[in-house]
Amino acid sequence: MQPLALTLGEPAGIGPDLALAVWQRRAELGVPTFYLLADPDHLRSRARRLGLDVPIKTVTPRAATATFASALPVVAIDVAVSAEPGRPDRSSAPAAVASIRRAVADALAGTAAAVVTNPVAKNVLYNWGFAEPGHTEFLAKLVEEATGEALRPVMMLWSPELAVVPVTIHLPLRQIFTQLTTELIIDTGRIVARDLARRFGLAHPRLAIAGLNPHAGEEGTLGEEDGAIVAPAVARLAADGIDARGPLPADSLFHDQARATYDVALCMYHDQALIPIKTLAFDHAVNVTLGLPLVRTSPDHGTAFDIAGTGRADPASLVAALRLAARLAMAESAASSLAAS
Repeated sequence: MQPLALTLGEPAGIGPDLALAVWQRRAELGVPTFYLLADPDHLRSRARRLGLDVPIKTVTPRAATATFASALPVVAIDVAVSAEPGRPDRSSAPAAVASIRRAVADALAGTAAAVVTNPVAKNVLYNWGFAEPGHTEFLAKLVEEATGEALRPVMMLWSPELAVVPVTIHLPLRQIFTQLTTELIIDTGRIVARDLARRFGLAHPRLAIAGLNPHAGEEGTLGEEDGAIVAPAVARLAADGIDARGPLPADSLFHDQARATYDVALCMYHDQALIPIKTLAFDHAVNVTLGLPLVRTSPDHGTAFDIAGTGRADPASLVAALRLAARLAMAESAASSLAAS
């Protein structure tokens, strides 16, 4: 398998710290082979600041595997990074974007098995002029530009304890009632079911569909949306042969006994999905993008400016993201080989 492409993320955040620490502990942590898309000089400076004796070698993606045992392979981006830990500057956004662009290009070209993205600072990107809501949408845009294929990416947060998908993502609550539609739920459910089967090896994925309103609308007395929008979507998914149930009251969907009855919970808005998984798996949940022709994972945490450059960042979520990316890439390769035979 080809190595994984790991992006720099926000260079003033903990992304560089984590990449250095994970490579240094690669044998102990059992991480798959990866290369980092970064400014090698900036990375060497961060290593010195952290007191880490990490050899850094500038390579091409094809040389990363042979290098990984003896040095951290770095594929250089064409941006000189000057940002200090905790202090983003004018180099931050261009470096983060250049790293993502190159990682996607490598994955589409087949020189990277998957893309793993370190966290970015959205406010830094927005101030620079970044037009997309976040990582997920930007990845889809890059793939569409490269392939000409219109895509709808789906964000899934995965952990061994729980997997959740927010049907609407970064929206103010007042906008959810105008943006949530039956077709959106159906499209999301179909993508989730397909990728859980293809990449996660679940022959018949079980989808639990949360209601929008308290008690899933309580037969219309607490809102009509669950009967008018969510229930028809569940019926259509079931008619497609997908094991989908709902709308289910969200307040009783995440205890141990309930979680044993499904493989993923489709939630109607951001916090309905992210609060339970961050409660159950805060330090090791992984953000997975479904619906793309490439595998992408990301640690489910932010840039942590307050601890960048201190060596206190916990690598557990990045390790989980690297391991899951390798697992999904192998499954995707096997599925593609089977389809071609």
